[in-house]
Amino acid sequence: MRAAVIHGAGDVRVEQVPDPVLSEPTDAIVRVSLTCICGSDLWPYRGMGEDQPSSRIGHEFVGVVEETGSGVSGLRAGDLVVSPFTWSDGECTHCREQLFTSCVNGGLWGSAGSDGAQGEAVRVPHAEGTLVRLPVEHDDASLPALLTLADVLPTGHHAAVSAGVRPGGTATVVGDGAVGLCGVMAARRLGAEQIIVMGRHTARTNLAVELGATHVVPERGDDAVEHVRELTKGAGTHSVLECVGTGDSLRTSLRLARDGGRVGYVGVPQDGEGVDVRELFGRNVGLAGGVCPARAYIPELLPDVLYGKIDPARVFDRETDLDGVPAGYTAMAERESLKVLVRP
Repeated sequence: MRAAVIHGAGDVRVEQVPDPVLSEPTDAIVRVSLTCICGSDLWPYRGMGEDQPSSRIGHEFVGVVEETGSGVSGLRAGDLVVSPFTWSDGECTHCREQLFTSCVNGGLWGSAGSDGAQGEAVRVPHAEGTLVRLPVEHDDASLPALLTLADVLPTGHHAAVSAGVRPGGTATVVGDGAVGLCGVMAARRLGAEQIIVMGRHTARTNLAVELGATHVVPERGDDAVEHVRELTKGAGTHSVLECVGTGDSLRTSLRLARDGGRVGYVGVPQDGEGVDVRELFGRNVGLAGGVCPARAYIPELLPDVLYGKIDPARVFDRETDLDGVPAGYTAMAERESLKVLVRP
Protein backbone atom coordinates (compact mmCIF):
# COMPACT_ATOMS: atom_id res chain seq x y z
CA MET A 1 0.00 0.00 0.00
CA ARG A 2 0.97 3.66 -0.28
CA ALA A 3 1.39 6.18 2.51
CA ALA A 4 3.06 9.49 3.37
CA VAL A 5 6.42 9.17 5.11
CA ILE A 6 8.38 12.05 6.63
CA HIS A 7 12.14 11.78 6.23
CA GLY A 8 13.21 15.15 7.59
CA ALA A 9 12.37 18.82 7.70
CA GLY A 10 10.55 19.73 4.49
CA ASP A 11 10.76 16.17 3.19
CA VAL A 12 7.47 14.25 2.99
CA ARG A 13 7.22 11.52 0.34
CA VAL A 14 4.48 9.12 -0.72
CA GLU A 15 5.97 5.62 -0.72
CA GLN A 16 5.14 1.95 -0.77
CA VAL A 17 4.88 0.62 2.79
CA PRO A 18 3.83 -2.78 4.16
CA ASP A 19 0.12 -3.50 4.25
CA PRO A 20 -1.26 -3.41 7.80
CA VAL A 21 -2.03 -6.79 9.38
CA LEU A 22 -3.75 -7.82 12.59
CA SER A 23 -1.22 -8.43 15.33
CA GLU A 24 -3.45 -8.49 18.45
CA PRO A 25 -6.97 -9.83 19.01
CA THR A 26 -8.14 -6.28 19.79
CA ASP A 27 -6.91 -4.84 16.46
CA ALA A 28 -8.87 -3.73 13.43
CA ILE A 29 -7.76 -2.86 9.93
CA VAL A 30 -9.38 0.30 8.56
CA ARG A 31 -9.30 1.36 4.92
CA VAL A 32 -8.89 5.17 4.97
CA SER A 33 -11.62 7.13 3.18
CA LEU A 34 -10.56 10.62 4.23
CA THR A 35 -7.56 12.05 6.03
CA CYS A 36 -5.97 15.49 6.22
CA ILE A 37 -2.90 17.51 7.13
CA CYS A 38 -2.92 19.10 10.57
CA GLY A 39 -1.19 22.26 11.72
CA SER A 40 0.65 20.18 14.31
CA ASP A 41 2.08 18.06 11.46
CA LEU A 42 3.94 21.20 10.41
CA TRP A 43 6.11 21.19 13.54
CA PRO A 44 8.11 18.10 12.47
CA TYR A 45 7.83 19.22 8.84
CA ARG A 46 9.60 22.46 9.74
CA GLY A 47 12.04 21.17 12.33
CA MET A 48 12.59 17.41 12.23
CA GLY A 49 16.23 16.66 13.08
CA GLU A 50 18.51 14.83 10.67
CA ASP A 51 19.18 12.17 13.29
CA GLN A 52 15.48 11.29 13.70
CA PRO A 53 14.29 8.17 11.87
CA SER A 54 11.79 8.36 9.03
CA SER A 55 8.21 7.59 10.02
CA ARG A 56 4.63 7.47 8.81
CA ILE A 57 2.76 10.72 9.41
CA GLY A 58 -0.81 11.89 9.94
CA HIS A 59 -3.25 11.36 12.80
CA GLU A 60 -6.79 12.08 11.56
CA PHE A 61 -8.94 9.70 9.54
CA VAL A 62 -12.38 8.43 8.63
CA GLY A 63 -12.53 4.99 7.09
CA VAL A 64 -14.22 1.63 6.65
CA VAL A 65 -13.43 -1.39 8.81
CA GLU A 66 -12.02 -4.19 6.64
CA GLU A 67 -11.07 -6.78 9.25
CA THR A 68 -11.22 -7.24 13.01
CA GLY A 69 -9.35 -9.38 15.51
CA SER A 70 -10.97 -12.19 17.45
CA GLY A 71 -11.32 -9.96 20.53
CA VAL A 72 -13.39 -7.29 18.75
CA SER A 73 -17.14 -7.78 19.05
CA GLY A 74 -18.54 -4.25 18.77
CA LEU A 75 -17.28 -3.55 15.26
CA ARG A 76 -17.54 -5.47 12.02
CA ALA A 77 -16.34 -5.27 8.45
CA GLY A 78 -18.12 -2.53 6.55
CA ASP A 79 -18.58 -0.16 9.49
CA LEU A 80 -17.77 3.47 8.74
CA VAL A 81 -15.73 4.89 11.62
CA VAL A 82 -13.83 7.95 12.78
CA SER A 83 -10.73 7.68 14.91
CA PRO A 84 -9.48 10.25 17.41
CA PHE A 85 -5.84 11.20 16.96
CA THR A 86 -4.78 8.75 19.70
CA TRP A 87 -5.82 5.17 20.31
CA SER A 88 -6.89 3.98 23.77
CA ASP A 89 -8.18 0.80 25.36
CA GLY A 90 -11.21 2.47 26.96
CA GLU A 91 -10.72 0.45 30.14
CA CYS A 92 -7.72 1.76 32.11
CA THR A 93 -8.05 4.09 35.09
CA HIS A 94 -7.50 7.17 32.92
CA CYS A 95 -9.95 6.07 30.23
CA ARG A 96 -12.62 5.48 32.87
CA GLU A 97 -12.15 9.15 33.82
CA GLN A 98 -12.45 10.19 30.14
CA LEU A 99 -8.77 11.14 29.89
CA PHE A 100 -8.17 8.88 26.91
CA THR A 101 -4.94 10.61 25.91
CA SER A 102 -3.34 9.28 29.11
CA CYS A 103 -4.35 5.67 28.44
CA VAL A 104 -1.68 3.34 29.81
CA ASN A 105 -1.98 1.24 26.63
CA GLY A 106 -2.54 4.13 24.24
CA GLY A 107 -0.51 5.90 21.60
CA LEU A 108 -0.44 8.51 18.87
CA TRP A 109 -0.83 7.80 15.17
CA GLY A 110 2.47 8.31 13.37
CA SER A 111 4.58 7.72 16.48
CA ALA A 112 7.38 5.15 16.40
CA GLY A 113 6.06 1.72 15.48
CA SER A 114 2.55 2.88 14.58
CA ASP A 115 0.78 3.63 11.32
CA GLY A 116 0.22 7.19 10.18
CA ALA A 117 -3.20 8.24 8.95
CA GLN A 118 -2.02 9.76 5.67
CA GLY A 119 -2.12 6.50 3.77
CA GLU A 120 -4.43 3.91 2.31
CA ALA A 121 -5.02 1.84 5.46
CA VAL A 122 -4.27 1.75 9.19
CA ARG A 123 -3.95 -0.96 11.82
CA VAL A 124 -5.94 0.25 14.83
CA PRO A 125 -4.88 -1.11 18.22
CA HIS A 126 -7.66 -1.39 20.83
CA ALA A 127 -10.22 -0.83 18.11
CA GLU A 128 -13.31 -0.92 20.33
CA GLY A 129 -11.88 1.60 22.78
CA THR A 130 -10.77 3.90 19.98
CA LEU A 131 -13.09 3.94 16.98
CA VAL A 132 -16.53 5.58 16.85
CA ARG A 133 -19.06 4.21 14.37
CA LEU A 134 -20.63 6.85 12.11
CA PRO A 135 -24.35 6.50 11.25
CA VAL A 136 -24.07 7.68 7.63
CA GLU A 137 -23.38 6.11 4.26
CA HIS A 138 -19.79 5.63 3.12
CA ASP A 139 -20.08 8.42 0.54
CA ASP A 140 -22.14 10.85 2.62
CA ALA A 141 -21.48 14.53 1.91
CA SER A 142 -20.91 15.17 5.63
CA LEU A 143 -17.72 13.06 5.78
CA PRO A 144 -15.32 16.05 5.66
CA ALA A 145 -17.15 17.63 8.60
CA LEU A 146 -17.14 14.30 10.46
CA LEU A 147 -13.39 13.99 9.85
CA THR A 148 -12.84 17.08 12.02
CA LEU A 149 -14.05 15.01 14.99
CA ALA A 150 -10.70 13.22 14.86
CA ASP A 151 -8.82 16.22 16.24
CA VAL A 152 -9.40 19.81 15.24
CA LEU A 153 -13.03 20.23 16.33
CA PRO A 154 -12.65 18.51 19.72
CA THR A 155 -9.42 20.47 20.29
CA GLY A 156 -11.17 23.78 19.75
CA HIS A 157 -13.94 22.56 22.03
CA HIS A 158 -11.37 21.50 24.66
CA ALA A 159 -9.95 25.01 24.62
CA ALA A 160 -13.40 26.49 25.17
CA VAL A 161 -14.31 24.06 27.94
CA SER A 162 -10.94 24.53 29.66
CA ALA A 163 -11.38 28.31 29.45
CA GLY A 164 -14.80 28.09 31.06
CA VAL A 165 -16.79 29.57 28.16
CA ARG A 166 -20.34 30.12 29.31
CA PRO A 167 -23.60 31.68 28.09
CA GLY A 168 -23.41 35.45 28.04
CA GLY A 169 -19.66 35.50 28.67
CA THR A 170 -16.81 36.99 26.67
CA ALA A 171 -14.14 34.97 24.91
CA THR A 172 -10.95 35.72 23.00
CA VAL A 173 -9.51 33.14 20.60
CA VAL A 174 -5.75 33.53 20.10
CA GLY A 175 -4.87 32.10 16.69
CA ASP A 176 -6.62 32.02 13.31
CA GLY A 177 -5.63 28.50 12.27
CA ALA A 178 -8.04 25.60 11.98
CA VAL A 179 -8.03 24.97 15.74
CA GLY A 180 -8.67 28.64 16.43
CA LEU A 181 -11.60 28.65 13.99
CA CYS A 182 -13.00 25.57 15.69
CA GLY A 183 -12.50 27.41 18.98
CA VAL A 184 -14.69 30.21 17.61
CA MET A 185 -17.39 27.66 16.74
CA ALA A 186 -17.06 26.08 20.17
CA ALA A 187 -17.34 29.41 21.98
CA ARG A 188 -20.44 30.27 20.00
CA ARG A 189 -21.91 26.81 20.61
CA LEU A 190 -21.36 27.23 24.37
CA GLY A 191 -23.12 30.58 24.37
CA ALA A 192 -20.43 33.27 24.51
CA GLU A 193 -21.94 36.67 23.75
CA GLN A 194 -18.75 38.40 22.59
CA ILE A 195 -16.13 36.40 20.68
CA ILE A 196 -12.89 38.13 19.71
CA VAL A 197 -10.53 36.39 17.32
CA MET A 198 -6.88 37.40 17.11
CA GLY A 199 -5.30 36.91 13.71
CA ARG A 200 -3.68 38.68 10.78
CA HIS A 201 -4.79 36.58 7.82
CA THR A 202 -7.85 38.30 6.38
CA ALA A 203 -9.33 35.25 4.69
CA ARG A 204 -9.17 33.33 7.95
CA THR A 205 -10.50 36.11 10.17
CA ASN A 206 -13.32 36.75 7.68
CA LEU A 207 -14.23 33.08 8.00
CA ALA A 208 -14.02 33.40 11.78
CA VAL A 209 -16.62 36.17 11.64
CA GLU A 210 -18.89 33.98 9.51
CA LEU A 211 -18.47 31.20 12.10
CA GLY A 212 -19.43 33.43 15.03
CA ALA A 213 -16.66 35.88 15.94
CA THR A 214 -17.94 39.36 16.79
CA HIS A 215 -14.61 41.22 16.59
CA VAL A 216 -11.19 40.81 14.96
CA VAL A 217 -7.95 41.96 16.58
CA PRO A 218 -4.98 41.86 14.17
CA GLU A 219 -2.42 43.33 16.57
CA ARG A 220 0.01 41.38 18.74
CA GLY A 221 1.64 41.92 22.12
CA ASP A 222 0.88 45.15 23.99
CA ASP A 223 -1.23 46.54 21.16
CA ALA A 224 -3.39 43.41 21.11
CA VAL A 225 -3.93 43.54 24.86
CA GLU A 226 -4.91 47.21 24.65
CA HIS A 227 -7.34 46.55 21.79
CA VAL A 228 -9.06 43.68 23.63
CA ARG A 229 -9.30 45.80 26.77
CA GLU A 230 -10.99 48.54 24.75
CA LEU A 231 -13.50 46.03 23.38
CA THR A 232 -14.27 44.74 26.88
CA LYS A 233 -14.57 48.12 28.63
CA GLY A 234 -11.17 47.73 30.23
CA ALA A 235 -11.82 44.39 31.90
CA GLY A 236 -10.44 41.74 29.54
CA THR A 237 -12.30 38.56 28.65
CA HIS A 238 -13.77 35.86 30.86
CA SER A 239 -12.31 33.11 28.68
CA VAL A 240 -9.18 33.01 26.52
CA LEU A 241 -8.59 30.14 24.09
CA GLU A 242 -4.86 29.78 23.33
CA CYS A 243 -4.60 27.92 20.02
CA VAL A 244 -1.04 28.60 18.86
CA GLY A 245 1.49 27.02 21.21
CA THR A 246 4.29 29.58 21.52
CA GLY A 247 5.50 31.32 24.64
CA ASP A 248 4.49 34.68 23.18
CA SER A 249 0.93 33.53 22.51
CA LEU A 250 0.58 32.10 26.01
CA ARG A 251 1.95 35.26 27.63
CA THR A 252 -0.47 37.35 25.60
CA SER A 253 -3.36 35.04 26.48
CA LEU A 254 -2.71 35.39 30.19
CA ARG A 255 -2.74 39.17 29.89
CA LEU A 256 -6.00 39.12 27.91
CA ALA A 257 -7.90 37.34 30.67
CA ARG A 258 -9.83 39.52 33.05
CA ASP A 259 -9.31 39.09 36.79
CA GLY A 260 -10.98 35.82 37.74
CA GLY A 261 -10.91 34.65 34.12
CA ARG A 262 -9.53 31.44 32.66
CA VAL A 263 -7.16 30.52 29.88
CA GLY A 264 -7.61 27.23 28.02
CA TYR A 265 -4.42 26.28 26.20
CA VAL A 266 -4.40 23.67 23.45
CA GLY A 267 -1.65 24.88 21.12
CA VAL A 268 1.13 22.28 21.10
CA PRO A 269 3.83 24.00 23.24
CA GLN A 270 6.99 24.82 21.32
CA ASP A 271 8.89 26.30 24.25
CA GLY A 272 8.61 26.34 28.02
CA GLU A 273 8.14 30.06 28.46
CA GLY A 274 5.08 32.13 29.10
CA VAL A 275 3.68 31.51 32.57
CA ASP A 276 4.24 33.92 35.47
CA VAL A 277 2.48 32.18 38.34
CA ARG A 278 2.74 35.31 40.51
CA GLU A 279 0.55 37.20 38.07
CA LEU A 280 -1.91 34.32 37.87
CA PHE A 281 -2.06 34.18 41.65
CA GLY A 282 -2.56 37.90 42.12
CA ARG A 283 -5.34 38.16 39.55
CA ASN A 284 -7.02 34.81 40.25
CA VAL A 285 -6.55 33.73 36.64
CA GLY A 286 -6.97 30.01 36.01
CA LEU A 287 -4.93 28.04 33.49
CA ALA A 288 -6.14 24.69 32.16
CA GLY A 289 -6.07 22.61 29.02
CA GLY A 290 -3.40 20.47 27.42
CA VAL A 291 -3.67 17.66 24.92
CA CYS A 292 -7.31 17.16 23.95
CA PRO A 293 -8.99 13.87 24.96
CA ALA A 294 -10.86 13.84 21.65
CA ARG A 295 -12.46 10.43 22.23
CA ALA A 296 -14.32 11.90 25.22
CA TYR A 297 -15.84 14.73 23.18
CA ILE A 298 -16.83 12.92 19.98
CA PRO A 299 -20.20 11.60 21.27
CA GLU A 300 -21.17 15.11 22.41
CA LEU A 301 -20.14 16.87 19.20
CA LEU A 302 -21.25 14.23 16.70
CA PRO A 303 -25.00 15.10 16.69
CA ASP A 304 -24.36 18.80 16.06
CA VAL A 305 -22.15 17.92 13.08
CA LEU A 306 -24.61 15.35 11.71
CA TYR A 307 -27.57 17.75 11.89
CA GLY A 308 -25.67 20.74 10.56
CA LYS A 309 -25.78 22.89 13.69
CA ILE A 310 -22.08 23.53 13.14
CA ASP A 311 -20.09 23.15 9.93
CA PRO A 312 -16.45 22.45 10.77
CA ALA A 313 -15.78 21.27 7.19
CA ARG A 314 -15.28 24.94 6.35
CA VAL A 315 -11.76 24.74 7.77
CA PHE A 316 -10.75 22.73 4.68
CA ASP A 317 -9.76 25.04 1.87
CA ARG A 318 -7.85 22.62 -0.36
CA GLU A 319 -8.41 19.02 -1.44
CA THR A 320 -5.99 16.52 -2.92
CA ASP A 321 -5.30 12.84 -3.42
CA LEU A 322 -2.44 10.95 -1.79
CA ASP A 323 0.03 12.02 -4.47
CA GLY A 324 -0.67 15.65 -3.61
CA VAL A 325 0.22 15.32 0.09
CA PRO A 326 3.81 16.68 -0.25
CA ALA A 327 2.49 19.75 -2.08
CA GLY A 328 -0.20 20.06 0.58
CA TYR A 329 2.47 20.32 3.26
CA THR A 330 4.23 23.02 1.28
CA ALA A 331 1.00 24.98 0.85
CA MET A 332 0.22 24.88 4.56
CA ALA A 333 3.79 25.68 5.60
CA GLU A 334 3.76 28.72 3.32
CA ARG A 335 0.32 29.76 4.58
CA GLU A 336 -1.23 29.33 1.17
CA SER A 337 -3.71 26.88 2.66
CA LEU A 338 -5.46 26.59 6.01
CA LYS A 339 -6.08 22.84 6.15
CA VAL A 340 -5.74 20.25 3.38
CA LEU A 341 -8.28 17.45 2.94
CA VAL A 342 -6.87 14.21 1.49
CA ARG A 343 -8.82 11.49 -0.32
CA PRO A 344 -6.47 8.48 -0.57
